[in-house]
Amino acid sequence: MRKYYLDNIRWSTLVIVVIYHVFYMYNAEGIVGGIGRITDLPVQYYDVFMYLVYPWIMPVLFLVSGIVSRIYLMSHTDREFIIARTRKLLVPSTIGLFVFQFVQGYVNLSISGAFKDMTDIGIPKPVIGLVMIASGSGVLWFMQLLWAYCMLLILARKIEKGRLLDLGKKTPVWLIILFFFPVWGGAQILNTPIVVVYRIGFYCLFFFLGYYVFSNDDVMDKLTSLAVPAIAAGLVLSLVFSAVYFFIKGQMNYADVPVNRGPLFSASAYFGSLAMLAGMARFGNRTGRFASWMSKRSFGLYVFHYLGISSVALYIGRPHLLPAPACYILSLIAGFVFGFGLYYIISRIPFFRWAVLGIKKEKKTDVQ
Repeated sequence: MRKYYLDNIRWSTLVIVVIYHVFYMYNAEGIVGGIGRITDLPVQYYDVFMYLVYPWIMPVLFLVSGIVSRIYLMSHTDREFIIARTRKLLVPSTIGLFVFQFVQGYVNLSISGAFKDMTDIGIPKPVIGLVMIASGSGVLWFMQLLWAYCMLLILARKIEKGRLLDLGKKTPVWLIILFFFPVWGGAQILNTPIVVVYRIGFYCLFFFLGYYVFSNDDVMDKLTSLAVPAIAAGLVLSLVFSAVYFFIKGQMNYADVPVNRGPLFSASAYFGSLAMLAGMARFGNRTGRFASWMSKRSFGLYVFHYLGISSVALYIGRPHLLPAPACYILSLIAGFVFGFGLYYIISRIPFFRWAVLGIKKEKKTDVQ
């Protein structure tokens, strides 16, 4: 039986990611990557939305990816898993950069002013071109890390030979709570400088907890029975994190040190993810026409949405061609239009659908 709540977590979280990136693009807190403030407001209080959701939106996707990997491997071989994940994750985030995502790289470098900076210091144009292509990674960092975790999982399975899965299905509720501590520990290691999204140790913990612990029906039954307190805990921690780092400490950078390595960030990330997982398993394990439509197109929404948001910011928001509220609304619309529109187009073009979206020649419905 398909676990519809996993599909619903993915597409609904990705909708939140789109909204988050709109606020991020015009943030007034100095979070690098966007064009920054386009309003005259002394404080953009609505930016608190970023603090509410940032800690857990990507961790929960890695958690779900771990669960989905277990489901896939229950009916497929390791070789089939490696081939499928390489095609779906690695190909679009490497070859896809040269085929299409360099466009995102051009927009990113234009927003940052890097083209002028590199030209002024005499960097050769071919090198600038390679930097532009690499900058097209954008949101594809998630796919790059996830592919690496999937390959590491195959190695781990050969070493532990199912023993960890047997232990995982016996996980009691008190241990689920205590998993917060290794998550916090993971936040301290293997963090890349400058490009702060590559938190290798932190996200790795979520992926493997998903595979070894939360993919077990016995564990999920326990967690689902505690859905209401889990939702309450996740909500309270998100509110506390937002209150501390937006209001009390004055709009601190939530995406970098020291905030993103602190215990409150890790608690909000972990228990926020559990709240989403338990809540959807309890109240959202169903599907319908809209949910099914969104589930089938959520990957395209993720891959292409940021190009729409950043393009509006560059060509309309930065030169102030429209009032700030209109820029926000247009960016949000563009995120969904580019996400769904480009997916519709590129998924139908031979070679491009493979290189950019990892879709085989004969498109088939992927196993969850």
